[in-house]
Amino acid sequence: MPQNYLQETSSQTAGPYVHIGLAPLAAGFEIFENNFGQVLTQPETQGQRITLEGRVFDGSGSLIRDVLLEIWQANSHGRYSHPGDQQQNKPLDAAFRGWGRSCSDFETGLYRFETIKPGAVCGRDGRMMAPHINLWIVARGINIGLHTRLYFADEDAANQQDPVLNLIELEVRRKTLIAQPERRGEELVYRFDIVIQGECETVFFDL
Repeated sequence: MPQNYLQETSSQTAGPYVHIGLAPLAAGFEIFENNFGQVLTQPETQGQRITLEGRVFDGSGSLIRDVLLEIWQANSHGRYSHPGDQQQNKPLDAAFRGWGRSCSDFETGLYRFETIKPGAVCGRDGRMMAPHINLWIVARGINIGLHTRLYFADEDAANQQDPVLNLIELEVRRKTLIAQPERRGEELVYRFDIVIQGECETVFFDL
């Protein structure tokens, strides 16, 4: 007797509702009393003010205009605002949140964060890590959020000693994690474009 098989349910990738749930203000919805945004600093925040700016591209080189990004970073002294950071010799900064969320502009695809340049962080093995910022990326067509890091081109000596960057064997691949500085009057902007897949794919980490 022939067996009856149930047909597989159709699958669908995440979005485009990610903005409504995580950043409703960007989608035109005033839902939350406090909207976590792209500005991580206050007037009292310690450290050098910087702006992060960039765009996200898919494997064909097309611009993705509905991306949501989160960043997590240490303060200017190299300490995270989290109880898991045990670097007691480094001060906390009560005026620096250390975490931010930004959506790319629906027209230009440009994302932007206003933050400070982080200090070097001591890793779990006692080795110093170069100043860096952690990023998490989600968008339509991405089933699982992608994790990567941003390093600074003007921290070359520290980058050469960084234990995570040194895990990446090919220099051309390491370069996908390096943000380039640009002066715009008084503003110091670090440009960091992200490529989801393809020949120039940004290095992503399995966390």
